[in-house]
Amino acid sequence: MSAWLIALPALIGGAACALALIRRRGRAGIRILAAADVAVLVAAAALTAVTLTAGPAAAAPVTAAEAATGSGGTALLAAAIAVAGSSIGAAIAVAYTGAAALAAMSERPELFGRAMVIVGLAEGIAIYGLIVSIILIGKA
Repeated sequence: MSAWLIALPALIGGAACALALIRRRGRAGIRILAAADVAVLVAAAALTAVTLTAGPAAAAPVTAAEAATGSGGTALLAAAIAVAGSSIGAAIAVAYTGAAALAAMSERPELFGRAMVIVGLAEGIAIYGLIVSIILIGKA
């Protein structure tokens, strides 16, 4: 997981360079990018071939001390992803339902109670993510 986080700025920079290359050179830029894609594909195929032809790997025995410090960081990262994803989803849901609720209440003010229930249900998505993160942290 750390490798992806380290490589993310390089991927973004590569995408920006590719976009600049296409804007400046047009069709020639697309040909250069296609050649680079083919080179990456050949490298990936070579890596796959080396991996598939390698011998079997043996795992080292795990001591009790190593097992105790196992995947606590992974569980915490998963908890953070659960909270972030559910919060973003709840924000999108509340934005749409809140806008619709305000539009409905501007025409019929007596719909306030029903509209707030719908907005509250949309906010429940964030609470589900929080519960999942608490369960994950408890297992860390």
